[in-house]
Amino acid sequence: MSSILPPTPSIHSEAPAVELSFVFPCLNEEATLGSCIQQVNESLAPSGISYEIIVADNGSTDRSREIALSMGCRVVPVAVRGYGAALRAGIEASQAEYVMFADSDSTYLYADAAPLYQAAKKGNADMAIASRMIGRIEPGAMPPLHRWVGTPVLTTLINWLFHGKLSDCNSGFRCIRKSAFVNWQIRSNGMEFASELLIKALKAGAHSVEISSGLRKGPEGRVAHLRTWRDGMRHLLFIFSEKPRLFELFGFVTVLLTTLLQVTAFCTGPVSIAGVFHVFDLHSEALLLLAGIIGAQFYLFSCMLYLQSSDRPLSITRKLIHLDEGVLFFSLLATLCACAALTAYTGIRWSISGFGNLNLARDLLFWFHPIAISISFCVGLLGLHVLKKAQK
Repeated sequence: MSSILPPTPSIHSEAPAVELSFVFPCLNEEATLGSCIQQVNESLAPSGISYEIIVADNGSTDRSREIALSMGCRVVPVAVRGYGAALRAGIEASQAEYVMFADSDSTYLYADAAPLYQAAKKGNADMAIASRMIGRIEPGAMPPLHRWVGTPVLTTLINWLFHGKLSDCNSGFRCIRKSAFVNWQIRSNGMEFASELLIKALKAGAHSVEISSGLRKGPEGRVAHLRTWRDGMRHLLFIFSEKPRLFELFGFVTVLLTTLLQVTAFCTGPVSIAGVFHVFDLHSEALLLLAGIIGAQFYLFSCMLYLQSSDRPLSITRKLIHLDEGVLFFSLLATLCACAALTAYTGIRWSISGFGNLNLARDLLFWFHPIAISISFCVGLLGLHVLKKAQK
């Protein structure tokens, strides 16, 4: 008896390669997703570009998945919540040379998809950005706080700190080279993904281009996923986390300068300049103490940032980060003993005066300065060493 075997699939039956994957991050976007997909098709199809549309579904409970599938899109389920998580999963699922993405809320000018891809190809760019800020923004499309404060401030910071020439750091309409994206090792799951992508590209020396685009007003009644203050702070924190040297230098110089001025104030006493300005009195010493503590905190913040940064710290910072635990123990012990000694001295002087008023403000402010900075450093370094152990 002969058996009939089913035909073996050909190893050459793979789908033809695409040049471009368009990724839509999606969380309950049934009201706008279909329109966005249609507009992308209308832009890319006539251009002759071989493309696919990927919908990175972030746990939608509405009809978003059904709409995407019915329109021929590939749906990639993403379990981890967040704008960045959805985009990373969609980009990783792509096999194309370039990946383009935009929000699925019908606010971007999706007709610019073909020009954006062509700009990336023509310029051999690792990233092409559809800038809203040099295009047309419809009335009511962007909150005034975002348009005149948030985006310009964050864009200026990124340009200044990382030597960029961007006009719109928060544009969510971009085209990137897949191989470059892999090398940048983007990790953000939230809205700060946009900042991380730009900063990692700038630090890698990637070639970027911009085209003029714009922004439309979203549909009435739609609740935006963006939360202004929370997400703005996340962008800011990520920007600063990639520049620890900024806090390192500011903190180090502040601690050094305030300490020198505190010693000068103690040695000279109040000084009058041209009979108008009076410095180095008790108020000056109190402010110097406060500034010194602030400087110490910023310096320690930079030390913590260096734990996850590839940037190289100053020699003194490197030694503090890798300080021997025994040295740290005795430093903390010595600082606590100094605190106890100063407290005892003050108590003795108070008892000698019959527990009346004391005139020790200048002496106490002078000694408070090094002790306060030392205790800040010791406690901060304790936390730093705990974080180091947790990373191993």
